[in-house]
Amino acid sequence: MNFALAEEQKMMIATVRRFIAEELQPLEDEVEQQGFLAPDKAKAIHEKSKALGLYAMNIPEQFGGGGLSALDTMLLEEQFGHTTDILIRRAFGNVYEVLLAAQGAQIERWLTPAVRGERVCSIAITEAGAGSDAAGINTRAVKTPEGWCLSGAKHFISDGEVSDFFIVSALTGTQDSKKEISLFLVDKGLPGFTLGKDQKMMGLRGTSHLELWFDNVLLEPVALLGDEGKGLAQALGVLGRVRLAQVGARAVGKASHVLQLMVDYAAQRKQFGKPIADFQLVQQMLADSVIEINSARLMVLHAAWMIDQGLDARDWISMVKVQAAETLGRVTDRAVQVFGGMGFCKELPIERYYRDARIYRIFDGTSEIHRTVIARSVVKRGAALFDVNA
Repeated sequence: MNFALAEEQKMMIATVRRFIAEELQPLEDEVEQQGFLAPDKAKAIHEKSKALGLYAMNIPEQFGGGGLSALDTMLLEEQFGHTTDILIRRAFGNVYEVLLAAQGAQIERWLTPAVRGERVCSIAITEAGAGSDAAGINTRAVKTPEGWCLSGAKHFISDGEVSDFFIVSALTGTQDSKKEISLFLVDKGLPGFTLGKDQKMMGLRGTSHLELWFDNVLLEPVALLGDEGKGLAQALGVLGRVRLAQVGARAVGKASHVLQLMVDYAAQRKQFGKPIADFQLVQQMLADSVIEINSARLMVLHAAWMIDQGLDARDWISMVKVQAAETLGRVTDRAVQVFGGMGFCKELPIERYYRDARIYRIFDGTSEIHRTVIARSVVKRGAALFDVNA
């Protein structure tokens, strides 16, 4: 059990950390004020990231990606948490590993351009009546002699405004009273495919969250991604790693960033003639934050190690989702308290971190859903399931 990082890992982290500090963080205020990232600046950080070999690092080398292990990916995703969502998406890409199911003509048409950063992809599973319940969708694809006919709607589709194509889940039939769901590669601009409103959020400024409408959209046979009827299993098989990265590791990174701001402020802010860091109740908030962040960090790294060992990490990822998301919420709440009135003021980024943190307990499955998953597993298979020494 060696917790030391290799020199290559340290260099990789240092490179990404420096890139974020020099290229991305200076753009945060502009994105917050304007509500979008200017296209020329998006292109600039995109090109600089690609030049450093930092784009699509989670994708295997055979497809042009960085080929990082799950553990290495989480080390970098924690650094990604030190800046805002839209800047990470434009600089480092958001290439979903479910695209690795591409075969034949799909590779050159959809997978390779996404890995190269030439085409942007979004995944479209969520519907108005199907959030945490990914199987509860109503969007349907009917097989035709020419391919498929897609009808339905999606919402809360992140990056929908700039995406060139979408991975869309749709019902394709039933078997033994169970819904069969398949995945489809759907290009923007197809007849019958329209973009709905951008659903404005309390946080995540700059990232669009669109409605998608499909009115008898005709798809070629090549649009079917993976096996017919196996789409939900395909998505869930890889989205756990996405959840571990974009919720678990990034939440740890964001909480760490906010904690450092708290420490710096508490050391220089004086009340009653001494720094507020000398007050025991402020010290308790700092200490609790350190404890919780490191607890979540170790859980993230353990789950990543399990993935790299070929072990089933789904229950651990659910634990990480709850622990990391709720830790981030508590840390940002304490930050507002430590900063006092200035923490509630838009002049400082603390209130933005507070707003952005709230969604972590909701997206990629609510805390309540993941607690249910954990409880069912422990009741069914016993507490040893979660014992690293078992």
